[in-house]
Order: sequence, then structure tokens, then C-alpha cells
Amino acid sequence: MSEASLPVELIALTLILALIGGLAPILSNIKGNADTLRRVTGIASGILLASAMLVVIPEGFELATGDHDEHGDDEHVGEGDSEEEEAALENLVIGAAVLAGFVLMLVLEGSGIGHAVHEEHHEHEKEHGHSHIHHGVSPFLLVLGLSLHSASDGLAIGSAAAGASEAVTAAVALAVLIHKVPAAFSLGVFSMHEREERNDSIRDVVLFSIATPLMIIVSFYVLEGLDEHIIALAMLFSGGTFLYVAAVDTLPDIHNPETGREAMLNVLFGVILMIVILFGADAAGLIEHGH
Repeated sequence: MSEASLPVELIALTLILALIGGLAPILSNIKGNADTLRRVTGIASGILLASAMLVVIPEGFELATGDHDEHGDDEHVGEGDSEEEEAALENLVIGAAVLAGFVLMLVLEGSGIGHAVHEEHHEHEKEHGHSHIHHGVSPFLLVLGLSLHSASDGLAIGSAAAGASEAVTAAVALAVLIHKVPAAFSLGVFSMHEREERNDSIRDVVLFSIATPLMIIVSFYVLEGLDEHIIALAMLFSGGTFLYVAAVDTLPDIHNPETGREAMLNVLFGVILMIVILFGADAAGLIEHGH
């Protein structure tokens, strides 16, 4: 594995795009079109889903099982049963890491510290006679949940940068960046409706925007130089959060008879787009595994 380096350009890009997306509805007359935002969110979710299944989880699995594959045929020939048990436990841990990421997001959402504000944004546009959207929890908790999700994006990029090739890191970052703009925009609209002061809305967007860059830096320096198995578990955990977010962002529209078909096509388009990008990167020799 080549020596890892902190992805400074990606850190700057995640911060800038999140700020632009989140502040646009607050500082301008851009309010966004619900149909357009729904379409972009669906495509971004498809890209996020494909990234989890084709990049983050496979890369994490490869890192986690690298040593086992290298040494499985060399030593302990007479200890087949023991090696099988070790491999089974290893696979269980790999699956548990993915599950942990998914379940954590589920628990946060179920506790009211959720990340999805798209539904509230869409519903509010149908209720022109109301100035606020009513929630069972405080706006701060919802913003906190969205920021925690943003931090999990940073963990995905930071762990990839610490343990994978630059092309893999770029692929993970691409999914995060494309998904971040509609998420930030939804947060900006949501916060405007919930907050009395514009400065409070700006603070919400800034908190969300700095979470990913900060987590990229923290996770990179914490994981750099550690055993590849630990880096792999961090990537697999991030893959689980990707799966949850990709699903929850589109399920409300999928379940709606009026928007279900369009939502499905948007997600499929995002998946196909990510596959094309990955095939193109592979054909160009950009995707190399250094471990």
C-alpha cells in the first residue's frame, strides 16, 4: 500500500459545496423546486447506494481479509477446522460492522435525531398557510442528526484515504459530494422554516458543513498507520450508513403511488451512472489496489 496522504482538496470541496447548497435558500431568493430536489436526491441516493455496494463495502472486505488470504495456505496445514472457525468469525465481524453503521442511523432516526429533512420540506410546500413545520422533537436535534450523518460521510472518506488507493478515495468522495448538495439545500430550507432568526439558520448550515471535513481529518490521522483490519471495519461501518441513507432518502417517494415510478427510475439512473464512472476509471487504469 502506498503512503497515504490527507485529501486536502476533497476536504475543501466538501466544505464549499455544503456551504453553497445550505446557504443558497437562506441568503438568496432561491427556494428550490420540490420536484427537482426530489429528482436530484433520488439520483444522488442511487450513486450513494452503488458506491456502498461496489466500492466501500468490497474495499473494506478486501482490507479485512487480506492477511487471511495471504497466510491461509502457507501455515497450519493440519489446522483446517481452526482456520475455518477463524474465517467464519472474521466474516461475522465484517457483517457486523456493516450492520452497526446501518443500525446506528436507524436508532438516531427512531430517536428523533434523524438526518432526513426532505419529507418535511416537501410537505411544507403543500401547506402554504403555515409558516412552520411541526415536529415532535426540537430543530436542534434534527440538525444534530444531520450533522452526525455528515460526520459519517467524513469517516468514509477519511478511512478510504488512510487505507485505499486515491481512485477508491475519489470514488467514495464523489458519492458523498453529489449527495451532500441536495442534503444541504434541504437543511437550509428546513432551517428557514423552523428558526426565527436567519443567523440561527446560518449556524445550522455551518455546523452541518464542517462536520464532514472535520471528520475526514480526524479519521485519517486516527486510522493512518493502524492495522488494515481496523481501517477496514471503519470503511464497512461507513458502508452501512451509506446503505441506510440511500434507502431512507427515497423510500417515502417510492411508497407514494404518485412518485414511486419516477423515484425508482431516478435511483436506477444514479446506480447506472456510478457503474459507468467506475468502469471508466477501471478502463483508464485509475483503480488500483495497493494492498
